[in-house]
Amino acid sequence: MAADPAAILTALVQCRSVTPADGGALAYLAALLGDAGFAVERMTFGAPGTPDVENLFATIGAGSPHLAFGGHTDVVPPGDEARWSHPPFAGETVDGVLFGRGAVDMKGGVAAFAAAAIDFVAAGGPPRGTLSFLITGDEEGPGINGTAKLLAFAAERGDRFDAALVGEPTSRRTLGDTIKIGRRGSLSGTIVVSGVQGHVAYPRLADNPLPRLIRLLHRLTEARLDEGSAAFEPSNIEITSIDVGNSAANVIPAEAKARFNIRYNDRWTPVTLTAWLRRELEVAAGGGAYALTIMPGASQSFLTRPGRLTAEISAAIRDVTGIEPEPSTNGGTSDARFFKDLCPVVEFGLVGDTMHQVDERVPVADLLRLTAVYRRFLAIHFDASPG
Repeated sequence: MAADPAAILTALVQCRSVTPADGGALAYLAALLGDAGFAVERMTFGAPGTPDVENLFATIGAGSPHLAFGGHTDVVPPGDEARWSHPPFAGETVDGVLFGRGAVDMKGGVAAFAAAAIDFVAAGGPPRGTLSFLITGDEEGPGINGTAKLLAFAAERGDRFDAALVGEPTSRRTLGDTIKIGRRGSLSGTIVVSGVQGHVAYPRLADNPLPRLIRLLHRLTEARLDEGSAAFEPSNIEITSIDVGNSAANVIPAEAKARFNIRYNDRWTPVTLTAWLRRELEVAAGGGAYALTIMPGASQSFLTRPGRLTAEISAAIRDVTGIEPEPSTNGGTSDARFFKDLCPVVEFGLVGDTMHQVDERVPVADLLRLTAVYRRFLAIHFDASPG
């Protein structure tokens, strides 16, 4: 009997795995893959100032080619659960649509690939090579104790990957219309301007930091970083919060802080982007004091050039859906950035129109088609009978 991706997804959604909690998701997946013949290891990684995170590494087969599937079972918070038409962690299916937090991002992709891999192994035994799952609980969090450390763990024991597929929701309108062959980089930081707190009626006795912060932010938001590049759309900077910690309307605040994020293309690196920020801020500050802090963990852009991996996943999509997928580099960051220095990596998964939203959901028909695409991809990649 074929593995049922809808049943797998239902079980995963019912695990309340809001980052960094696991909620039993990896235990369920470990048992599922273990029963299918995979060697499963679970490990917890930690770092000072960050929560401990559970992860899973499962393998079957030996030698090359070594294909890695990357994914995550952690999810973002559901928000106000009363706004959901179906409970976010119930995994209810209504009229052929499965509702739940993580149904699209990305427990759906994990469930589909698990079902495809189980069927692939059941039909022909272990692959002519190695198939691995690297599943983390830290993708929606800081990304410190997850895939990066899983890959380091694999390297320490001598594992080498030839290709990687990440099951993020990449399709835009129809399953199969888009694959991700790269991502822009991401850099976050804070700008702090200090002043002197005081009464608004006596401004000479205070120093309001807000006008100075506004000038700095205006300079950044009016600047145009670039016009894009051959493979990437233009870089953009977004102010994500402004905070003075002030609940009173008649008090000049002592400090003003702004947070920002920059999504940048291959014309920049974290070093050159930080230098640009400092130059622009110096001009806007006009000699005034401010503090710029760049958050750790900035990710660089990457691009997977056309080759065997892109051809194989595209062929599998065409065979199952009849659609020629469009290669894309837009969107946010993902754990694909950790694979990029080790092997070619491509992302392909469900339509992402409800990810992170209230009533996140996936049509079961799409889940079944995605499983079929993954199953076909495994057959092509390992040169096996389609089964």
